[in-house]
Amino acid sequence: MRRVLLLAAAGLALAIGIGHWSGNQPRLDAVTAVQLDTGILLDERRVRVGDVTLHVVQAGPAGGPPILLLHGFPEFWYAWEGVIEPLTRAGFRVIAPDQRGYGDSDKPRDVAAYRVDRLGDDAAALVAALGHDDAYVVAQDWGGGVAWNLALRHPERVRKLAVIDTPHPDVRSVLPRSGEQKTSWYRTFFQIPWLPEEVGRWGDWYLLSKALRDSAQPNAFPDYKLALWKSAWDRDGAFGTMVNWYRAAFRFPHPDGEPVRARVPVLVLLAANDAFIPSDMTRASLALCDDGRLVELGSGTHWFAQEDPRRLATLLVDFFGAPGATP
Repeated sequence: MRRVLLLAAAGLALAIGIGHWSGNQPRLDAVTAVQLDTGILLDERRVRVGDVTLHVVQAGPAGGPPILLLHGFPEFWYAWEGVIEPLTRAGFRVIAPDQRGYGDSDKPRDVAAYRVDRLGDDAAALVAALGHDDAYVVAQDWGGGVAWNLALRHPERVRKLAVIDTPHPDVRSVLPRSGEQKTSWYRTFFQIPWLPEEVGRWGDWYLLSKALRDSAQPNAFPDYKLALWKSAWDRDGAFGTMVNWYRAAFRFPHPDGEPVRARVPVLVLLAANDAFIPSDMTRASLALCDDGRLVELGSGTHWFAQEDPRRLATLLVDFFGAPGATP
C-alpha cells in the first residue's frame, strides 16, 4: 500500500511538473510587433509611481492631449494595440501602461499591494510623472474599476472618463438586486492560494486561452496575438500577481456608505454580449454621474476593444473632441 501511495504521489508530482512546464513561454516583444503592424513609433519606458515602477508605452505627438488607457484582466498594455494608431493619428498622446502586477511592471507579492485605492493612486501618479496635469481616461474590465477609483478620488487628474462595461463601485446603492452573483465562481476560485496560477499554466495556458476565445467574437484572439498575451502571463510570475487583484478585492472590499458621485464627464459603453459583467449594473451607473452618457454598442462582447478597435476609437474621438483628424 505504501508503495502504491508513493507511486501515486510521484505520478501526481510529475503531472504537475509537466503541466507547469507546458506554460513556459518565450519572451516576445509586443512593442516591436505593434510598430511593425501599424508603422507608429512607440516610446517604451519605465516610470516610478509611488512604491512601484510601471512599464509604459506611449505614442503620438508629445504635445497632444494625453489619453490614459487602463487594461483589465488578463490583459496588458497590448490590449489597446488596435486603438493606438487611430488615436495617435487623431492627434492624441496615447499612454498605455502595464498596471502593477502585469507584464513588465513591478509585481509586489503582498496581496494588500493590489487594493483598488493603491491602483487608483498609481494611475494618478503616472499622469503627473509624465508631466500632465490631467488626462482623458479609457478603461475596461478591472481597468474600469481603477478608472472609477481615479475619477472619484483624484478627479483633478481626469478630463473625461470613458469606461467599457464596468459599473460604478457604488452601483449597488441604486441597484441593490443585481445579477453579479452569476459570474462569481471564478472570483471564488481565485481566492485559493497557489492553485489558480498553477492550473492556469497547464496545457500551454489552455483554460485561459479557451475562456478568452469562447467569450469573444470569432478571430478576436488569433494565434499570433494570443502568443503575445501568453508571453505576458508567464513573465516573472505575472499570472499570480494578476490574480492578486481578485484576492485583494475580496479581502479589502469596497466600503459601504454614502455613494460617491462622479463629477467628471463620463461615457459608458455597453457591449451587447458581455459574459462577465451584468448589463443592468453598467446601465445603472449613469445614476451616479453628474454628467453621464450611455452608448449601447449593439454588438460586441467583453472584449470589444479587440473586436472593433476602430469603432471604439471613433467613439472616443467623438466624446473627447479631436485635436486633429478623425480616425
